[in-house]
Amino acid sequence: MKNIGISTEYITLGQFLKLAECIGTGGEVKHFLQEKKVLVNSEPDNRRGRKLRVGDQIEVEGCGLFTISIRPS
Repeated sequence: MKNIGISTEYITLGQFLKLAECIGTGGEVKHFLQEKKVLVNSEPDNRRGRKLRVGDQIEVEGCGLFTISIRPS
């Protein structure tokens, strides 16, 4: 499981996919979410604007399992 640190209240699923290096650019998000299975806290979700907060677990088909954490200062 990989930790993705954020310094804001939340990050969108689209931003997360880029930060986690599952996609290369923001323009790939829509197509990626149509093709790959994404689970947020064990529930399927394909909304690129979905707000992810500290403690959320995200499983991305072909990319791995991630947890959102607080980025150290």
